[in-house]
Amino acid sequence: MVVLLSGGLDSATCLYWARARGWRLHALAVGYGQRHVRELRSARRLARAAGAELHELRLRLPWLGVSSLVGRGTALPDAPLARIGKQGIPSTYVPGRNTVFLALAVSLADSLGAEGVVIGANAMDSSGYPDCRPDFISAFERTARLGTRKGRETGRLKVYAPLLRDGKGAIVRKAFRLGVPLELTWSCYRGGRRPCGSCDSCKLRAKGFAEAGRKDPAL
Repeated sequence: MVVLLSGGLDSATCLYWARARGWRLHALAVGYGQRHVRELRSARRLARAAGAELHELRLRLPWLGVSSLVGRGTALPDAPLARIGKQGIPSTYVPGRNTVFLALAVSLADSLGAEGVVIGANAMDSSGYPDCRPDFISAFERTARLGTRKGRETGRLKVYAPLLRDGKGAIVRKAFRLGVPLELTWSCYRGGRRPCGSCDSCKLRAKGFAEAGRKDPAL
């Protein structure tokens, strides 16, 4: 199984979700010029902890700089927590990111003969990002089956999104049940030495731990 692994809370939970099912794990981490390249260090540590083989790629796609997550000339949003996900597609949207990442993961899975890929899209992401929504995931799965040897020969190439209906609190609770080493994860968009606490990702992560009644071991 190929797991898209960013190094954050959601993808780490997906990695351990796949591990709990006894699948042989391949983790795919992608550097694409993100401000928070610090997350790739977390991805490496998580892959080692889970016993997954890590495949790490670096992409240079200059047009992604239109996203505030990539272009350093654009300020990251600082919306009140109650407004996150309710103001349309945010500036942190990276054009086509999940389309590209899933295509890479499916290519890797097809080369390995793996039966699927796992992505950490979730309910909070789907409210703002079009490439995290159930209809996109379903459509991409159909495309992957049509466009790969594994899909054509067996019909069993699947895109798993086990957090798709979950909010952050549910994800945190699931992570603790699965034994995810959350102290290794990184969510902050700013990518400094310590989480900033003010970006959307930090706020949503804090909300998740508060809802779950748990202390964040990464802080």
